[in-house]
Amino acid sequence: MDELDLHKFEKKLNIRNIEHKDIDEILEMQLLCFPGMSPWKREHLESHLTIFPEGQFCAEYDGKIIGSCSSLIINFDEYDDRHSWDDVTDNGFITNHNPEGYNLYGIEVMVHPEFRRMKIGHRLYEARKELVRQLNLKSIIIGGRIPNYHKFADEYTPREYVQEVILHKIYDPVLSFQLLNGFSLMRINPNYLPDDKQSGKYATLMEWNNIDYHPKTNRFFKTSQPVRICVVQYMMRQISSFDDFASQVEYFTDVASDAGADFAVFPEIFTNQLMSFLSERSPSMAVRKITEFTEPFIELFTDLAVRYNVNIIGGSHFVAEDDDNIYNISYLFRRDGTIEKQYKIHITPNERKWWGISPGDQVEVFDTDCGKIAIQICYDIEFPELARIATDKGAKIIFTPFCTEDRQGYLRVRYCAQARAVENQIYTVISGTVGNLPQTENMDIQYAQSGIFAPSDFEFARDGIVGETNPNIEMVLIGDVDLEILRRQRQSGTVNQLRDRRHDVYKIQYKK
Repeated sequence: MDELDLHKFEKKLNIRNIEHKDIDEILEMQLLCFPGMSPWKREHLESHLTIFPEGQFCAEYDGKIIGSCSSLIINFDEYDDRHSWDDVTDNGFITNHNPEGYNLYGIEVMVHPEFRRMKIGHRLYEARKELVRQLNLKSIIIGGRIPNYHKFADEYTPREYVQEVILHKIYDPVLSFQLLNGFSLMRINPNYLPDDKQSGKYATLMEWNNIDYHPKTNRFFKTSQPVRICVVQYMMRQISSFDDFASQVEYFTDVASDAGADFAVFPEIFTNQLMSFLSERSPSMAVRKITEFTEPFIELFTDLAVRYNVNIIGGSHFVAEDDDNIYNISYLFRRDGTIEKQYKIHITPNERKWWGISPGDQVEVFDTDCGKIAIQICYDIEFPELARIATDKGAKIIFTPFCTEDRQGYLRVRYCAQARAVENQIYTVISGTVGNLPQTENMDIQYAQSGIFAPSDFEFARDGIVGETNPNIEMVLIGDVDLEILRRQRQSGTVNQLRDRRHDVYKIQYKK
């Protein structure tokens, strides 16, 4: 089997500033998003890009514009609470944009109908929030439509309708979305958009406050950089098809997404569960059959990462490449649709004996939207040189998918992961398999207790344990780590293992 070209599976999702070349696509998309309402004109968007280009964002997916949002800066106190959309946007041209203002005012968000339920709107709102933090603005203010109000206008006043939505008794695609994104209701404005018949011309004036705002200075102080991790302790059980496997992993990805996780972490060789329906008793032949699922596996997890807006550490999978060797590979499926991979470098005696697995030879460190990370599969975490190399290359978190059959093997992984966290002043994460596959040779029993570990110092969790699962039970662990605390601790912690190394006495030489 030829070595897979991962680029053919990648589906690039990018949130970026709008450019002049995007205008035609945005104009076409608006006709689909807001039928029956007056669309932008080209001169409106050209004015936005001339006056405030950094406040205009779009979502690009495989080269196609599938979402956009527009905004300007104002001093909101200068506007009447009962303002209209035309008042606050200068009839859509934003010539009233005030670079010295205090509030970012959002005037448009739209997502192509074919790409909804991919959290595109959420990502655009996150881009706005990050801009507000960078510019040290007080808040984001929006005049939001209530497009389902026309269905209830005979039953409720606008105020009553909004209250029902807030209480989750009625779903409104715009208002419900804004509430989920942290906006609070200020008031209800009549005659906001004269052509918005669905909303009865009403709009909800809403605000998201920037808690990092510093009123006496324009300097931005980063006080926290949280990363949420969902660790899946995965049950190996009999299944009858690849679809069964896909259903299980989608369930856990959905759980991670609902929890707002930045990473979902699956265990080592959890795809060996597929052996349970292959009816192949020989371990070496079963492994060869497993490799035939590589492309469906990659396609599945690429789709899940994008659709659920979560970076996925895809456990590991046995892959046959063009040298006819089989490798144990862990894939990083980023939520923007791109893919990376890390080969297992140290192969256990068991893997050699039963499956004939070949070793990789490179220590990779990957850029993500949550900083640099590394993946070190099971046995690899037991070699401290690899973690030190990854740390020197910038990794702040090391993810370790593992698969062990007994408590002794599990403890080797756990103790070494905790040691790597202390030695390198980083976070480490281990995710293991539990359960059993009685009819599958060399995969019959599993033992695991997954966890998230931190350096041992006052600023971190007690005992250096951010969280851990119960042993041998299928469950997830959700925990937050803070990269800003890590940065501070490296500078002024009780001990400074990285800074205090004796390079005059010893060094690690990475030969790649």
